[in-house]
Amino acid sequence: MRNNIVVYYKTYHNKKYDIYNLRKKSPFVLLLLGSIIGFVNGFWGGGGGMLCVPTLSYIVGLEEKNAHATAILVMLPLSIASFIIYAINGYLQFDQIAFTGIGFVVGGLVGSYILKSINNIVLKMIFSFVIIAGGVWLII
Repeated sequence: MRNNIVVYYKTYHNKKYDIYNLRKKSPFVLLLLGSIIGFVNGFWGGGGGMLCVPTLSYIVGLEEKNAHATAILVMLPLSIASFIIYAINGYLQFDQIAFTGIGFVVGGLVGSYILKSINNIVLKMIFSFVIIAGGVWLII
């Protein structure tokens, strides 16, 4: 009943509403989704965020900006764990890490600053374009 009232209020008044109560998921479902995203990130050495953001948006119900920010928080320990495994197995080229790392930090700061000023719909369109362009790039 409450969900219907909230949706009606949002539709009629065109205001933000608490979507978290509309799409509550069981801990098992969240654990399963997290495990799949973790596997993808560990297997390919990245890319879990490309699954994490849509999962947080469409399945968990977060708004686009919240999904991106939450994905970064979720991906940090996962990336550290993947880094350790790759380092132990000798897959890292340490001579390239410094320059790439500096670029990641600068790009991350600029991207998070710009994120504040982008509309959620525009952000979703940009994110979708990047995913599609990346897929096409890999196929070609």
